Amino acid sequence: MQSKLFHAVFVFPLLSLLTAATVLHAGTINQWLDQTIYVPLYSHIYADDRYKDKPFALTATLSIRNTDVQSGFILDTVDYYDSEGKKLRSYLKGPIAIKPLASTRFIVRGSDKGGGSGAKFLIHWHAEKPVSEPIVESIMIGTQLQQGISFISPGRVIDGTISKQAQL
Repeated sequence: MQSKLFHAVFVFPLLSLLTAATVLHAGTINQWLDQTIYVPLYSHIYADDRYKDKPFALTATLSIRNTDVQSGFILDTVDYYDSEGKKLRSYLKGPIAIKPLASTRFIVRGSDKGGGSGAKFLIHWHAEKPVSEPIVESIMIGTQLQQGISFISPGRVIDGTISKQAQL
C-alpha cells in the first residue's frame, strides 16, 4: 500500500513534470540570423613534472558544423588571437558559404606557438533566413615522449540575433 501511495504522490507527478519540461524545451529551439562566437584554443598547455614547465605543443583544429538540414549560412570572419588579445591573423580572405549539414575546419599547427595557452578564435556568421545553431568547437591533440593528449573546447556565443520566428 505504501508503495502505491509513494508512486501516486511522488513518482507520477515527477515524471509528469519531466515530460512537460521536455516538451516545453523542444518547443523553444532557437533559430539564429547571426552569431559571434568565442572559441578557446590551446596552442600549448603545461603538463606534469616530466616536462619541467616546458610547453606541451598541440595541433588544434577549429571545427564549424552547420546543423541546419535545410538552410546554409555565410561564414564572415574567422580571426585568430593570442593570449594577450592581439589579432594574429584572419583565416578568411572573404565570406564563404556553408551549405546545409556541411562542415569546415581551420588548423593551427603544433609548430605555431604564437597563440600561446590563451589563444582563441572569434568567428562571425550570418544567414539570410533563420537557421539552427551551428556547432563550433576546437579540438586539440599532441604527442610527446610517448605521451598523447587530446581534448575539445566548445565555442560560446557572445553576440547574435535570435529570429523572432524562433518558436517551433
